[in-house]
Amino acid sequence: MTYGYGIEGREQNAYPAQLQLMLGSRYEVANFGLSGATLLRKGHRPYTQTQQYKDAIAYKPDVAIVHLGLNDTDPRNWPNYRDAFIADYYHLIDTLRAINPQMRIIISRLTPIFSGHPRFASGTRDWFWQIQSLIPLIAESRQVELIDLHSPLYRRPDLFPDELHPTAEGATIIAATVAKHLTGKYGGLKLAPVFADHMVLQQKMSLSVYGTADAGQEVTVTFGSETQAVNAGADGTWHLSLPAQKAGGPFRMVVSTADTSISIRDILVGEVWLCAGQSNMAFPLRQALYTPEDMRQAQLASDIRLLQMKPLAETADIAWGPETLQEVNRLEYFSGKWKRADSAAAKGFSAVAYYFGKRLQEQLGVPVGLIEVAVGGSGTESWISRHTLEHHPQLVHILHNWRGSDFLMPWVRERAARNLENAALANQRHPYQPSYTYEAGIAPLTAFPIKGVIWYQGESNAHNVELHETLFRTLVQDWRGKWGYPFPFFYTQLSSINRPSWPYFRDSQRRMLRQVENSGMAVTSDLGDSLDVHPRQKRQVGERLAAWALARTYNERLSYSGPLFEGATFSGGKAICAFQFAKSMQTSDGQNLRGFEVAGNDLIFREAKAEIRGRKVWVWSDKVPEPKYVRYGWQPYTTANLVNKAGLPASTFSSFTIPSE
Repeated sequence: MTYGYGIEGREQNAYPAQLQLMLGSRYEVANFGLSGATLLRKGHRPYTQTQQYKDAIAYKPDVAIVHLGLNDTDPRNWPNYRDAFIADYYHLIDTLRAINPQMRIIISRLTPIFSGHPRFASGTRDWFWQIQSLIPLIAESRQVELIDLHSPLYRRPDLFPDELHPTAEGATIIAATVAKHLTGKYGGLKLAPVFADHMVLQQKMSLSVYGTADAGQEVTVTFGSETQAVNAGADGTWHLSLPAQKAGGPFRMVVSTADTSISIRDILVGEVWLCAGQSNMAFPLRQALYTPEDMRQAQLASDIRLLQMKPLAETADIAWGPETLQEVNRLEYFSGKWKRADSAAAKGFSAVAYYFGKRLQEQLGVPVGLIEVAVGGSGTESWISRHTLEHHPQLVHILHNWRGSDFLMPWVRERAARNLENAALANQRHPYQPSYTYEAGIAPLTAFPIKGVIWYQGESNAHNVELHETLFRTLVQDWRGKWGYPFPFFYTQLSSINRPSWPYFRDSQRRMLRQVENSGMAVTSDLGDSLDVHPRQKRQVGERLAAWALARTYNERLSYSGPLFEGATFSGGKAICAFQFAKSMQTSDGQNLRGFEVAGNDLIFREAKAEIRGRKVWVWSDKVPEPKYVRYGWQPYTTANLVNKAGLPASTFSSFTIPSE
């Protein structure tokens, strides 16, 4: 990495050469890197036995920047000599200090190794992270400086054509990171972009405020009657937590250093929800079915605030231009500012999210902040962090060669290929790439407290129900881990459309209610369109999600779910189905029950008659004298009509699942 292996014009473009240009004539930068060298003195190519090492010692530098350890992940090295790593690093540090006791020694967290590396899953991944965990301990023990070269590059696999060595642009990022660390100059005081006028902060939780400043600068934050100060770290980051606040506002926040002051106005404290998914979450209010009264109320909804993180480019059937492709690679895909929810802002915002927030605000009487991050066509895999995917025994294989991988729906790969027709880089990034939307859209928010998540996604994973079950559980666990608490996660079941796999998918989503704690599911099969994947009845979807939140998160007494299948017994030629949330079950249209089927031992399901008897439904068919299995709403586009007293629809279900073994 220091030597500049694989970089065209290495002498001018390796990171030490670029660092020289950044630092200017007051510094002299020399490159003593050697490709393939190990820190381990018993490794296959010990750095301390090379001419480069001897030359570095003879140079007697004022500053030494050490980046060693990547090659120690080789199976010839780490499995055999790992116990010597700490002592060998101490030896290197002590030798440098001996030649110049005043030397500024900086050791580095390693640059990334990506999943396409040929030895990644067989051992390199695990050994890499073991070494990473030791380096900060070594820095603390020997009281040397620590620089993080990993984080600035971990979200840039496009800059690593061989999964290990960066391009010249990657070397630029390393050089800039080192230059900032050496000089402490990070561009002065800045707040994270989520902090802006009209924002909403989560009530009854510590108020996290964070950003960057020059190293060591004291940053003071004043919010209401509370004032706190913190010094920016050596990496330029700062973070502090203000005491929890009750709902209210508007408030003003002032963030300042000795030479800069930033004022944020019209801040409310209330309930903040992240609203994420694909195109049905992004579907704007102006295209949904709404009434003039909805718009009148939006104009008056001063206590609802909207942060819409708009995509740089839609994933439509077009080829993106060179500038867009570059911005996508730089993760500059989302941008937005907080707005008051007047009619103009609401029309362009997610209809599902808006109706969800509107119902919460009406019922709770507190300000509500909604953050929309949605990408049409995106698969669940794109919303999961890279680290989590890399360390999953199955999903690790979803990362490499994603554009040709059966893990991703064929339509997803085809649309990405269309957008990337003009791409020159083999590793060009795209929002459908596994981990991309997490890195570009979710990661910047994980330090910002939220109450919970509403999620409308799955259309782009319906090709593989079993894989989606793993992805979905992993996604929820991943996000909760990143925020640090098990917030509620309420999701939308796919609606009805003439796509053969959707009944299986809907039933899978139903079953995941029992597998994912603190979750809820809004059934929408009664709102579908046989031909359009974007049904326009979004108000009902948002309000059904809000009902789950109001009942399960805010303990409001109201109905929040339609009948959910609990199990069936079979007696006298009938299937007797029991349900949760079954109070006063009826049909939505006053007609006979539709959508039930039964099967015998032959597993051939046949249309059946059904009758509501109290909190149970009895199902039978003359063609199936001894039923063993029952299912409901199993047509891709279903007209099944079972609801409860609240008018909430029953979920698709089947009592039979195909054995996995």
